[in-house]
Amino acid sequence: MPFPPEQVPLFLAVLDTGSFSAAARQLGRVPSAVSMAVGQLEAELGLQLFDRRGREPTPTAAARALEPQARLLAQQLQQLNQQALALHQGLEERLTLAIAPELLTTPWADALRPVTERYPALALEVLVAPQADALELLHAGRAQLALVFERSSLDGREDFQEMGQEVLVAVMAPHFAPWQAQQALHGAGARLSVDHLLGQRQVLVASRDPQQTDPRFVFSRQLCRTDSHQAALQLISAGLGWGWLPKGLVESHIAAQTLLEIPMQNLSNGTRLFVDWVWSQQRPLGLAAQHFVQGLRQHAPWGRTP
Repeated sequence: MPFPPEQVPLFLAVLDTGSFSAAARQLGRVPSAVSMAVGQLEAELGLQLFDRRGREPTPTAAARALEPQARLLAQQLQQLNQQALALHQGLEERLTLAIAPELLTTPWADALRPVTERYPALALEVLVAPQADALELLHAGRAQLALVFERSSLDGREDFQEMGQEVLVAVMAPHFAPWQAQQALHGAGARLSVDHLLGQRQVLVASRDPQQTDPRFVFSRQLCRTDSHQAALQLISAGLGWGWLPKGLVESHIAAQTLLEIPMQNLSNGTRLFVDWVWSQQRPLGLAAQHFVQGLRQHAPWGRTP
């Protein structure tokens, strides 16, 4: 016979307290009712669960064999009840984050830990999309939060919390043709000017929509667009162009000398940008997103809140 799920709390209470009377107090029942219920359970299963020959009932080998699965089932039932209650109170069916690909190397997942601890059954979804596309997912309601670089202007539809900063550096392969030409002319003191870069192919991580381009990082008249930072790394590493990429993403490649920070002739190489978690003010946040935002507010490394 199957183990009745509704009897699991009774079974575990007797195991944990060591007596029918103590289990009865824990369950808010009378001892005789607990003893009778255990007897009925044993009859249904065709197993002796407790040896009653001593002063207190002693678990049998069969009871100990059933205990691990009973505890697992009790935990799952508790999580099910908590999830049902949370959904009733406004928990999202799924929490979706949209992340700009260049920011995947930041410690973005750390902020999720308190949320998953509070809502262990919460479904999570992480979408990786170029910044303009990530924000479009946010405003379309497809994602609740987006991790992006600071925007050139504030959008009144958005609220945000700064997470940190990232430095974008212009990089190239050591065998990038213009660089080799400059080295041949100037040796160890070779540098590239903006004019050199204007005439060379720039690898740009950007939206699939050509109209959605951040002009702050477009230097060249000749672009190679991709929506993937890994594709950008491959293209630049192959010497097919140069590009702006987060320092955290390329540091290991620079250390291995498979990429070089471009030595600039007339400006410094490196642009520091704030990194923000953004959410929409036009849609109410669910419980998980609210808890996520509260955690961001409490642990924000800088105070640039709106």
